[in-house]
Amino acid sequence: MPARLTIQRTSLMIYPGAQWRPNTILMQKNKISPKKPDAQTRSSNVILGIDPGLADTGYGVIQISKQKIKMLACGSIKTAPSSQLIDRLDQLHRQLGQIIKKYRPDQAAVEELFFCKNAKTALAVGQARGVCLMTLAENKLTVNEFTPLEIKQALTGYGRADKNQVGQMVKILLNLKIVPRPDDAADALATALTCLHSQKNY
Repeated sequence: MPARLTIQRTSLMIYPGAQWRPNTILMQKNKISPKKPDAQTRSSNVILGIDPGLADTGYGVIQISKQKIKMLACGSIKTAPSSQLIDRLDQLHRQLGQIIKKYRPDQAAVEELFFCKNAKTALAVGQARGVCLMTLAENKLTVNEFTPLEIKQALTGYGRADKNQVGQMVKILLNLKIVPRPDDAADALATALTCLHSQKNY
């Protein structure tokens, strides 16, 4: 049987001027069905954040243990524009699968394709996003989706924050020395952090 993909849609409401803390985020969502623990029950929660793109797909992995958050990895899966589309999508599929196998996330968070003026770009990003979702489905991960607006609101309290503002908040929240690079990686970490703080049990 083909793998089934479970997607969680989450709505965030943030009070104007509120600080970014769990108790300032009000949630309206369906109950999440967590993965069954394996034989060695883990005491931590690992979230994989993804910012889909054909040329660059950002990824960020965070771990939550004893209410402490740390970054395990971040980066970007890059594909060459000179390659055939099918080869680029295959590369994205394989490399994302390797990341999942290495870090064994408990769940994933994916940024939604919200709006794009360029139809060709939107199509390319949509194809890459589909490959990401398929790869997550193959690995039986629950997927949470967030719009760029929701991510910006969750991290900065302002839905029109720029990439630098989001990156600075990622640096602060993960106690990093510098803002993660490239921007796609920082966006992926922001998506993972949004997912974390949408959970009622955190």
